Amino acid sequence: QVQLVESGGGLVQAGGSLRLSCVASRIIFRLSAMGWYRQAPGKQRELVATITPYSTTNYADSVKGRFTISRDNTKNTVWLQMNSLKPEDTAVYYCNGYPQFGSWGQGTQVTVSS
Repeated sequence: QVQLVESGGGLVQAGGSLRLSCVASRIIFRLSAMGWYRQAPGKQRELVATITPYSTTNYADSVKGRFTISRDNTKNTVWLQMNSLKPEDTAVYYCNGYPQFGSWGQGTQVTVSS
């Protein structure tokens, strides 16, 4: 079963930055498209950004120009650099495949204060 371990979340003021990390195991990472997702309180989980095995990226309109997804296939790691954070970015952030694998990690909490 795939294992996904997210880290890097925290409390930050609006306009600040955070860098999230996700280490994946028990998958052929270099062949897997990956994504970052988030779930805010009372809302459905949404897709934030994706990256193909060859590092082609795509972003939700709400984060375009502020967030950057990247990966290192030698480290089985995908990152999400988040700049110019807004209070509406507050959520638990998860990484997963794109399309999703069968299981989810614990996620990492991002809280942006105004």
